[in-house]
Amino acid sequence: MKTLEGQSAIVTGGSRGLGLGIVEALVAEKARVTVVARDPERLAAVSQRLGVEVVRGDVTDEGLARRLLGELRPTVLVLNAGATPAMAPLHQLTWEDFNRAWDVDVKAGFHWVQAALRLPLPRGSRVILGSSGAAVNGSPLSGSYAGAKRMLWLMASYANDVAKELDLDVRFQAVLPQQIIGDTELGRHAAETYARKKGVSVEAFLAAFGDPLPPRMVGEHVVKILTDPRYENGVAFGLKGKSGIGSLDG
Repeated sequence: MKTLEGQSAIVTGGSRGLGLGIVEALVAEKARVTVVARDPERLAAVSQRLGVEVVRGDVTDEGLARRLLGELRPTVLVLNAGATPAMAPLHQLTWEDFNRAWDVDVKAGFHWVQAALRLPLPRGSRVILGSSGAAVNGSPLSGSYAGAKRMLWLMASYANDVAKELDLDVRFQAVLPQQIIGDTELGRHAAETYARKKGVSVEAFLAAFGDPLPPRMVGEHVVKILTDPRYENGVAFGLKGKSGIGSLDG
């Protein structure tokens, strides 16, 4: 995919945080973006500021995934939406708190990936699944979050196998920010929790990751993965503020 200009793109969870950074980067490349999220006020704000189309809905709704992919026929699909995990050690969580990331992140990923395969998306399309560095290193204070993000990474691989078997020419890739991003609500909450456990300030905790990785930079990395031939065939990419994009494939 040499250019994103004129390409139809859907971004789930694109009204705030990393998703919003990705939307901003796609719009800067002149893609036609539709944002899917729950909060009507945030959706209205991003629509007014960036001129994107918006759809209010639950990303775990299988029917919504089928309908939007069928109507919009995107060539770029970014699955970024996910739940904010409850932050506490294992023995203090309820099962519902522990399992939240599977009930939202993985369920949404499953329905949208499955719809992309069954429709299928147009040949040459790309699907980006938002994972996390927690999928590599774990995340002991966020329940099943690390396992859920690892499952999304694996789901990209599984989907690529199916796409190849069916000769769909649709590529699925996972992106894993490998540091906590304090500029998002989720990242700030996680940073505060881990900093408190370590007995350091939030600023000191975040500084240990090195150069920051703000949401717009994440978006620019996603654009590069979509348009730079060097990243066309990879499955999983780690993102860091200092070193940028790195392959996580075998």
